[in-house]
Amino acid sequence: MRRITSLAITAAISAALVIPAAAPASAADLRGTVVQDSLFGMHVFGSQDGAWPTIPFGALRIWDSGTAWSNIEKSPGVYDWTKLDTVVSTAQKNGMTNIMMVLAGTPAWASSTPNSKGHPGQLPGEQGMPTDIAYWDRWVEAVVTRYKGRITSYQPWNEANLTTFFNGTPAEMATLTKRAYDIIQRVDPKAQVIAPSTGTRLGGPFKSFYPKYLAELKQRDWPVDVFTAHTYPASLGTPKDRRALANTFIDMLRAAGAPDLPIWDTELNFGLAGPGPANPDQDITGRKAQDWAARAYLDALRLGISSAYWYAWGPENDLLGIQMNSAAPAAKALSTLQDWIVGATYVNCIEKPNKAVTCNFTKGGNRFQVVWSEGPKRVFKAPAGATKSCDINGNCKPLKGNRTVRVNSPTLLSR
Repeated sequence: MRRITSLAITAAISAALVIPAAAPASAADLRGTVVQDSLFGMHVFGSQDGAWPTIPFGALRIWDSGTAWSNIEKSPGVYDWTKLDTVVSTAQKNGMTNIMMVLAGTPAWASSTPNSKGHPGQLPGEQGMPTDIAYWDRWVEAVVTRYKGRITSYQPWNEANLTTFFNGTPAEMATLTKRAYDIIQRVDPKAQVIAPSTGTRLGGPFKSFYPKYLAELKQRDWPVDVFTAHTYPASLGTPKDRRALANTFIDMLRAAGAPDLPIWDTELNFGLAGPGPANPDQDITGRKAQDWAARAYLDALRLGISSAYWYAWGPENDLLGIQMNSAAPAAKALSTLQDWIVGATYVNCIEKPNKAVTCNFTKGGNRFQVVWSEGPKRVFKAPAGATKSCDINGNCKPLKGNRTVRVNSPTLLSR
């Protein structure tokens, strides 16, 4: 199980740069670590047909691609790998080496609730616990054996705390997790086991299911390598609301005595309808979409989330508040942000009472900042040696004599 232990490195870097260190934001403190491209995860609609994004990203989550258990093992022991083969081969052809698969979706023939209907697009029975745990074991072993060394991590279930995806108990989900962990470690020891994701914006199902699930995991000696949540805020919510949900999740891990493992956000977007009729879907476009998409990944660093998977790349989709495709402004923002920070050492982020946020990085011996305001435009003074400011579209201009800029969107201050 991988641990993040960066405090000593962080202290040395912060002292050298004379930058005050912020208090750790989570169990997985990322200060002092190099930003990996895997921070920028993605779902890709149509990847089962060969679709692929036109912007860089560092991690793929395979979900909503016609590759659920129910799609592949349509009758006992008979598998149709066509779509999953295409997703994996497409990813590899495009240089992707960090591939996660969600193992969820019980086939009706194996389900304790074969006629149940869940989320739109699911097949009947997908939310049910397998009637025989041997069915699950056989499925997991078949997948891991076929894709050993190609799929690098497995997530037993998606949003296991929501009955639209799973109608079993926390103990049953912990059993599925543990059995998957043991099989994966035996068949492909290099692959990671990613804890089933939990939806956080529906407070009732989150608070009633997830602490019990963590308690069951503890009894099984924590058979996971990464903890995960989905931090979609309510449809009217902002990046600040998303951070609040993430912190609630982190606090829940602490309260459960969970080990200090990496934390990932395996689905991310804004403006999705719900919860309830008071939260209709929102279309978030233009500069606002760019700002929120970029801030989501900068916030991930602040929170200690080492990988966040945007949902999703593909054609215009009414479900999604922020679109992500080659014509979408948010796509340009994520491409620009990756150019700025991937490969840099993350030092810290400091938020002042006036909502001015400064994130400090170093790269090649040079210090730079990404700054923004969570309210009106604010004035920022560039760090020593900085000569230019760049906007989230990558447009740069030289700094003037006083080396100050007035911005609210994420802006780079660097040499």
